[in-house]
Amino acid sequence: MLTLDNITDPIHNENRHYSALDNFFLQFIRDKRDLPFVYMTLQVTFIIIPLGILLFMPFITGWAWGVLALTYLLINTLIYKGPFGLMLHCTSHRKFFKKKYDKMNYYLPWIVAPFFGQSPETYFAHHIAMHHPENNMPTDKSSTLFYQRNSIKGFLMYFGDFILFGVLRLTHYFKDKNHLKMFWRAMLGELIFFGICGLLCLISWKAVLVVFIIPLFITRFVQMLGNWTQHAFIDSSEPDNPYKNSITCINVKYNHKCWNDGYHISHHIRPALHWTGHPHHLIDNQDEYAKNNAIIFDGLDFLGVFLCLMSKNYDKLARHFVDIGNQFNSREEIKEFLQARNQKLQPAEISKAA
Repeated sequence: MLTLDNITDPIHNENRHYSALDNFFLQFIRDKRDLPFVYMTLQVTFIIIPLGILLFMPFITGWAWGVLALTYLLINTLIYKGPFGLMLHCTSHRKFFKKKYDKMNYYLPWIVAPFFGQSPETYFAHHIAMHHPENNMPTDKSSTLFYQRNSIKGFLMYFGDFILFGVLRLTHYFKDKNHLKMFWRAMLGELIFFGICGLLCLISWKAVLVVFIIPLFITRFVQMLGNWTQHAFIDSSEPDNPYKNSITCINVKYNHKCWNDGYHISHHIRPALHWTGHPHHLIDNQDEYAKNNAIIFDGLDFLGVFLCLMSKNYDKLARHFVDIGNQFNSREEIKEFLQARNQKLQPAEISKAA
């Protein structure tokens, strides 16, 4: 039985003391639980953006430019990419700033996101307007259903398809749905991003490569790795059931760094649930998780799960598996169960399940 006593992931502390600076920022944001986002926004604003701008300055050349470029990529990728990306995720689902300050909600996707390789509006269009409504089913343009999900070759095919055709398929999706507003949001976000990159090449193509293009490839790789892992275990009899097509990772540092992103089952069940509410959702709905044989890993994050899949290390996956309701008699049973959920599905299976 899971309780708050054996879950270490972040939840909101109602008794938290707010400083004078905290209270100043709270007047601008919709939800006091999002106060950490203010401080994360300030960090990337005064660290990542100035470093990126410096790479375009003509007085920085030679080895000094190389050191700065490497520093930028390391800080961007290893320290801030995850927290910023998942902050953008949370603020896409739930607006960050109050209606009175609504224009400030454009700051993260339009000003900061490009420094992390995120074209304005494309992420929102893909994740909010396409992925969640389609729920990894065949109409989802980033669906994992038809791939062998414990295969390196399968993942490389999946990532390659997304890099080459992802945005094109996304815009076609909105056109087919006659969702023209979202079509133009996705299209313009991508065109403006690459248009600005093209203009900045007149100043320094090397800086454009480091500041925007390399982060774009890293970001899209990480996003596809995440989506692959989050939807790597699927019950072919109910592929549209969030309890059976998603996973949850608990008690990991990743959840502290990336705003409880490990709780992907509850995120698909309640997309607008606040990030601090996911541990409560799991605890309050344990019977439903058990009834659906939901897959939960304790102490293993998405990257760990991905590496286990690619190396076919089901023994480690089984060791970290949370058997809610004690439904399995042995570790071998758990391994067989997990392997069965990784299998590539055929269109006929989906049609039959539907």
